[in-house]
Amino acid sequence: MSVWEALLLAIVEGLTEFLPISSTGHMILVSAWLGRAEEAFVQDYEVIIQGGAILAVVVHSWKRLWQPRLYALVGVAFLPTAGIGFLAKEGFERLLGSPVVVGINLILGGVVLLGMDRWFSDRRGQIEGLSWGKAALIGVIQSLSLFPGISRAAAALFGAQLLGLEKRAAAEFSFLLAVPTLGAASLYKLWKSPVALSPDNVPLLMMGMGVAFIVAIVAMRILIASWQRYGLAPFGMYRIVLGIGVLLWLLRS
Repeated sequence: MSVWEALLLAIVEGLTEFLPISSTGHMILVSAWLGRAEEAFVQDYEVIIQGGAILAVVVHSWKRLWQPRLYALVGVAFLPTAGIGFLAKEGFERLLGSPVVVGINLILGGVVLLGMDRWFSDRRGQIEGLSWGKAALIGVIQSLSLFPGISRAAAALFGAQLLGLEKRAAAEFSFLLAVPTLGAASLYKLWKSPVALSPDNVPLLMMGMGVAFIVAIVAMRILIASWQRYGLAPFGMYRIVLGIGVLLWLLRS
């Protein structure tokens, strides 16, 4: 993988991780377009550079990190995703190389985003008011993002709003929930990868995490500002158009 390919993947990761448009789906599509989808290091790289997005959450949500109960809420919400992901890991991994699955799920998720502003317009809840049970249910809904193209961010936002959080609080909880979710995936991949820490690949990983960090901070601000001003419809339309484009491209190939 060249430096420019690594740079492109890092930009895509940082931009899509916190927007409800599916980072995994975009990474699959971009790596397939580059002709690198089957390379072991590329697959590892796409997961490991999520560490940059984790650091972006720490910087963005620094003031919230001093609330002990918040750690417990995020932990409770993370457990369902971790458990389901561990039990069905092989099945979900088989789907990761399927642009068809990505295209279909992009469209389905886009339809859901188009309806969310209308369905949840009366939500006023804050993170501090979440019960343990509601936090766990958000985690169960987030686990749907194990299917490529669903989007972890979209699933977490939907779950948070379904369980009563208002827009900004839902976005903030989605950001915080990314830390254990992405952290577990990144550390596991780093531990299992036979090539990631080779001298030739470490500079690419460091660059990728740095670029993902910078772009992810921008993406988080875009989500909050855009959602409050325009709602989630622009993201929903983008997903639907992209999903249809992917399916048409596959039909022609």
